[in-house]
Amino acid sequence: MSDLARLASAKRGGGKEGRTPDLLNAIQALYQLSYTPTKGRKKRGLYVMFFGVSTFIRPDSFGDVKKFLKFIIGLFFLPLCWAFSKVVFSLLQSLPAAASGWTIWALPLGFMISIVGFFILPRPFRTYVLAHELTHAVWGLLMGAKVGKMKVGKSGGHVMLSKSNFIISLAPYFFPFYTVLVIGLWYGLGCFFDVSRYEVWWLAAVGLTWGFHVTFTVYMLSQHQPDIQENGRLFSYVIIYLASLFFVALWVIVIGSPTFRGAWQLLLPETAADYESVRVVFLAGWSHLKDIQKSP
Repeated sequence: MSDLARLASAKRGGGKEGRTPDLLNAIQALYQLSYTPTKGRKKRGLYVMFFGVSTFIRPDSFGDVKKFLKFIIGLFFLPLCWAFSKVVFSLLQSLPAAASGWTIWALPLGFMISIVGFFILPRPFRTYVLAHELTHAVWGLLMGAKVGKMKVGKSGGHVMLSKSNFIISLAPYFFPFYTVLVIGLWYGLGCFFDVSRYEVWWLAAVGLTWGFHVTFTVYMLSQHQPDIQENGRLFSYVIIYLASLFFVALWVIVIGSPTFRGAWQLLLPETAADYESVRVVFLAGWSHLKDIQKSP
């Protein structure tokens, strides 16, 4: 008898083994997680049961229930990623054409220069680490954490915080610190001076810093990052992608004609349609599996 069967029998007050399958059928109709030791207590893992399918997950794969649940959340948000991508693309298409050719090309040129520079010039790792740790600190403050000592070096760094969560951990990967700094400086100076004549250079600086953020983020995500391992790869990548799209959409709304309400009205039907498509595919696949089981 399996460990789960023994557990079910024990809960029924030592009922007969013949009655155990009836109880298991009821249990397997629900989603159930339980830590179960193997023989001799040498190994521990996670049994996942979903509609009668049992899988043993080792701790070194998911770590604990919390990380596994984040994996499920990441799967659930995948259709939202696709819907949000289409909405952001629509918002970008709605941007009005600029009057000056340099204004049109300043941002993408700055972005491309940053990408090319990443591959042909010495990489300013210390500059990136500084932004990385400052972003942890800023989002920690926003979340009510107390910031302690910070260390920044070419090979890495760290910042001491009184508390943390997945937003604080993943913030450096979706929050372009230097880009936000450049944008804030532009609008701050614009309150006191006429900075319109420098718009081309400002857009180039936005593209340059944004390219710096994207290239280093992609590079760092290809390495072993404790921030990613802590939350699981799928969950982390989904959150980073969605948050990055949010900041792109925010940028388009600030400088262009789209509004928050208009973007929301685009996102709702797109999201509903994508989840409906996933539901239809899932039900079709489930029906096909049932037909296969029934066939001799």
